[in-house]
Amino acid sequence: MNRRQKMIIYQVLPRLFGNQNDACKCNGTIEENGVGKLADFTPKVLREIKMLGCTHIWYTGIIEHATQTDYTQYGIERDNMFVVKGKAGSPYAIKDYYDVDPDLAVNISERMQEFESLVGRSHAAGLKVIIDFVPNHVARRYHSDAKPDGVIDLGQNDNSEVHFDPQNNFYYIPRQEFQPQFYIGEGDQKYREYPAKATGNDCFGAYPNRNDWYETVKLNYGVDYLHGRRKCFDPIPDTWFKMRDILLFWCSKGIDGFRCDMAEMVPVEFWGWVIPRIKELYSGVDFIAEVYNPHEYRYYIEGGKFDYLYDKVGLYDLLRSIVNGHAAASQITRCWQSLDGITTHMLNFLENHDEQRIASPNFAGDPFRAYPALIVSAMMNVNPMMIYFGQELGEPAADAEGFSGLDGRTTIFDYWSVPSVRAWYAGGTCSVVGLTPEQKELRRRYKQVLTLCNKEAAIREGAFFDLMYVNGDNPNFDARKQYAFLRKKDNELLVIIVNFCDRAVDVGVKLPQHAFDLWNMAAREYSAKELLTGDVDQKVVSPEILFRSSVKAYGAVIWKCTDTNNRKKKI
Repeated sequence: MNRRQKMIIYQVLPRLFGNQNDACKCNGTIEENGVGKLADFTPKVLREIKMLGCTHIWYTGIIEHATQTDYTQYGIERDNMFVVKGKAGSPYAIKDYYDVDPDLAVNISERMQEFESLVGRSHAAGLKVIIDFVPNHVARRYHSDAKPDGVIDLGQNDNSEVHFDPQNNFYYIPRQEFQPQFYIGEGDQKYREYPAKATGNDCFGAYPNRNDWYETVKLNYGVDYLHGRRKCFDPIPDTWFKMRDILLFWCSKGIDGFRCDMAEMVPVEFWGWVIPRIKELYSGVDFIAEVYNPHEYRYYIEGGKFDYLYDKVGLYDLLRSIVNGHAAASQITRCWQSLDGITTHMLNFLENHDEQRIASPNFAGDPFRAYPALIVSAMMNVNPMMIYFGQELGEPAADAEGFSGLDGRTTIFDYWSVPSVRAWYAGGTCSVVGLTPEQKELRRRYKQVLTLCNKEAAIREGAFFDLMYVNGDNPNFDARKQYAFLRKKDNELLVIIVNFCDRAVDVGVKLPQHAFDLWNMAAREYSAKELLTGDVDQKVVSPEILFRSSVKAYGAVIWKCTDTNNRKKKI
């Protein structure tokens, strides 16, 4: 029987995931610190990620990017160290759109075949594969040595004598040398670029500073930024065709989706042109946009044809504030209401490679404090949920790895090993033996929550009803610290209550008559099971009587109420 699946994404950085070195040194080389490989994702590892409750795996940093590691013996041009961030380099400074990062291969000459094998193993484990598509910028020394026959390299036919030409792939600063506001070497080691190209974060001068994305070059999609953002899309810019072909190339490798980096820095017209063309040939491929401007959301869904958008500025930022005591739980209502019909297109998360770890002092300091936020993020609607590798273990990102300092994030720039993940990976055995009791308990909770998302039809594909509007002045319920909602599918009703408070509470939640009218529910006593503990009880579900439950500190309850008198009849 076909059924809707709730997308649960496991984001992972392969460079770090399988690295077992427990003696990494700050700014260490690949020889000193080691590196994870695609081969580390064995069938057993992938089954464990699937059993965690995940449906998709996002392999971050697959495409070849600039690095300080020397791979010239494999025919790969060496990058200049002064325009590479960290020894390993940023996964978002793409050096060759048609190649796999050599760091990740056991046999470097067969790196593409190793990736194709990884896709096959992932699919065999029941996981769909997502990779990054980085459309806005490339490494300063972009050069594809793996491009298919007949492909013209980016910039190869550009007219570098003009600032802007709609058929150029890059933006130029004519007659000026690249002269950033920091040291770029001297003599033979000096980084040279003439004429200078615009920098990736829309820096259209020859003098970027350390805070700019100085390791990248901005791609030209036909927008003349120097003359009022004039759009020159007729004829279609050359970059559009090149990016289409790159997407089709990776689709041919069997991937199931793209997380599109900084999608709103690329004109929405391009997305609206390219995504339908990809889906004509690969209908099942999903497109996820990293976007941060809520005013642009509908443009990227309706005009850009994206399947999903990051919900960072909305739900992530709010949940973080609630966890840290800076906002009231009642604000969640206004947050989802502001999306006004596009909620199902939003990707929820509490961690990713850009954000600080929950367990770090920069965020909550204690991963259990964010447990109620996990329930809300994962269960409030049918839209996708994402976790970041190590999140389920309470990884605190307590190391200063090199280019990435002690900032509460796990580095994307350095060769490193993640302590909590290393303890669980345990040489590929995927064992909890080496975990602390706290790590074991947190992982158990994550597994329980994520698996419930697809086990329970009411969460996977059911309707949602917010209960806060009738509980704001309820003396038996603290709307600053508790949030309550319903999920409904057929004859099953879930009453979900989360508690962001540091003490246990006994709450009485009002159920409004409107919910009973909307869903044609009868007010009566139902058999109920609390899905997180297994406790069973008889619960009165009625607009006349408070729905009562105790909720632990930083805890949650999910009461599944079923009409046992007639299971076929909708409650």
